[in-house]
Amino acid sequence: MWDDAFPSFLIGLREGLEAGLIVSILVATLVRAGARNRLPQVWTGVLAAIALALSFGAVLTFTAASLSATAQEAFGGTLSVIAVAFVTAMVFWMRRSARSLSGEIKEKVTGALAMGSGVLVVTSFLAVGREGLETALFLWTTAQAAGESAGPLAGAGIGLVLAAGLCWGLYRRVLRINLTKFFTYTGAVLIVIAAGVLGYGLRDLQEGGVFPGSETYALDLSGSVDAGSWYSTLLQGVLNIAPTMTWLQVAGYAGYLAVVMTLFVRGVRATAPTPAAAPSTGAAAPRSAAENPEAQPQPQPQPQPQPQAVVGESRAAKGPRRRPAWVVPVAVVAVPAVVAGLVVALARPKPGSGQTVAVSETECGKGFTAPEPGRRTFQMQNTGSKTSEVYLIDPSTDAVYGEIEGLAPGTTRALVATVAGGTYAWRCVPSGGRAVTSRSVTVSGHGSGAKAVVPVSESDLAAPLKAYKAYVEQGLATLVAGTRTLDADIEGDHLDRARTDWLTAHLTYSSLGAAYGTFEDFDKKINGRADGLAGGVDDQGFAGFHRIEYGLWHGQSAARLKAPAQALAAAAAGLQKAFPTQDFDPGDLPLRAHEILENTLQFELTADTDEGSGTNLATANANLAGTRELLTVLEPLLTTRAPKLLPTVDADVARLQKLLDAEHRGTAWTPVEKLDTVTRQRISGATGQLLEDLAPVPDLLEIRKSA
Repeated sequence: MWDDAFPSFLIGLREGLEAGLIVSILVATLVRAGARNRLPQVWTGVLAAIALALSFGAVLTFTAASLSATAQEAFGGTLSVIAVAFVTAMVFWMRRSARSLSGEIKEKVTGALAMGSGVLVVTSFLAVGREGLETALFLWTTAQAAGESAGPLAGAGIGLVLAAGLCWGLYRRVLRINLTKFFTYTGAVLIVIAAGVLGYGLRDLQEGGVFPGSETYALDLSGSVDAGSWYSTLLQGVLNIAPTMTWLQVAGYAGYLAVVMTLFVRGVRATAPTPAAAPSTGAAAPRSAAENPEAQPQPQPQPQPQPQAVVGESRAAKGPRRRPAWVVPVAVVAVPAVVAGLVVALARPKPGSGQTVAVSETECGKGFTAPEPGRRTFQMQNTGSKTSEVYLIDPSTDAVYGEIEGLAPGTTRALVATVAGGTYAWRCVPSGGRAVTSRSVTVSGHGSGAKAVVPVSESDLAAPLKAYKAYVEQGLATLVAGTRTLDADIEGDHLDRARTDWLTAHLTYSSLGAAYGTFEDFDKKINGRADGLAGGVDDQGFAGFHRIEYGLWHGQSAARLKAPAQALAAAAAGLQKAFPTQDFDPGDLPLRAHEILENTLQFELTADTDEGSGTNLATANANLAGTRELLTVLEPLLTTRAPKLLPTVDADVARLQKLLDAEHRGTAWTPVEKLDTVTRQRISGATGQLLEDLAPVPDLLEIRKSA
């Protein structure tokens, strides 16, 4: 999170300090002029600027959420480019204007005092509002690049709080900061960060179809760089440098950095003070009231009441009653919020919008007409008497664009899909009935629509299932032999040998992960855990490998372990005999591709299942072997549906395997608790990345009803 927070922290600090300096100059100027009664007008303008920035951020967030995936990419990319332009302009403006900032603000305040209260509100609003809008835009784009909002929001919040503290210190003469150097150094860092945002924005525009070349990579280190490592996370979070970058990304990043940084450095050299002219105290900062002792507010004699004021007050007393002081502050907050709410409401699609399409046991797609290209909502209404599965398909390939599962009779549910040029039809599969397909319609147009998934049937999974069952049966034969050896070791009181044979047998079982769901009650007997048992490790129900592990590594005698070892060998033999007749659901294969390593991350990499042997990493390695075997049998189905998935997953597997191998020395494995923090994070990160890349497998290979 903190890697994603740094760019937002820097922008919050810079923009907050700029806005804070402006406000402090406004306040100091009014105090020196004896116009303290006008300070509420300054704070009203500041409040209006904050409300505008927050409303602008809300509009960006909620408007983008209503767009299609492709449109979101284009929208986000466009705003990223705009944000870079704003930040670049801000960096150069502050470098150029820092020395004259105080004088310019004082002139505006003097003019506002002469023209009335409304002008002073507008002056403070415009001065702070620009910084607020820039902050909101850049914060939104960095959150998009990070893929989460917690880190960027935390970074911006810390930066703004620190900026407020610095401005208070400057105003109270507690601090003296060379602001010229501050804005120069932070400006250079922001240019580097902005180059990364530009590269990210260009990639979004490519994925949104605005620019070509989204799959033409100038840099592809995904196979050799650990995406979960601290250095990779740091580079991606702070600089937006990813392991894979397109040619346009690299050209935009390098071109922007070369041109803008060169101009910035030249400008700094051109405006640097000569040694003779430089202040000896290093106070090259703006000579503002916020940091100049001579400009600090001094005690002023109270101005004598003027006759005009008395007359004015008298007239006011006779005229209409003055409006409450809270009206204007409330209005300046409410108006931007209401306007933002209206914009969001108009931008978001209405829940009830779109075609209403009827489905039943005998008719599917009644009322379906060719939609316009883009993100479309279809209201699917079940007019029949049976629950139905409903699919939007390409009738030429049966590929599925969208689906609704279990549409009950008499109910209506929305199906949202992004439509592009092509042919579309509805397929309805009522429970216990035959599939009904609607007439097809042709949509004209170009652009990128929802990616269709070729459906998988039980017959498609028959061959992978047969291959995997053969793998399991072979593994069970090895397991039975291993548990018998372990039983013989304990029977003969050879506990040192038993510890070695225990690990061998346990790893055999751990490599059969995809079959856990079909082992029924045998799994508890073979690999039960003490968690949840009333007696914990002493409970009579605690059985299997972990029960024996606890005894072997906690000094229990062979006599005490004989019964658990015999029970384990009997359970393994019983499983081998029962497995051929057990119901092995084909749909478990794609599900287990993800679930095996979920258990690894939850139980093994946390050492939750360690009962003393310290071999959780060995178990994780066996789980990885089981996952690899499962992907091997599913490869023909995955390759045709997601050609890029398996190469990515293979790279993830190789990365995790390398990390695990590094903790395996001879017959010993490093216990999870003894891993240093960095190594433990790298292993967990690599496992998490593999899980993320495996996440599409269940959806890609989900069995969909077709008859």
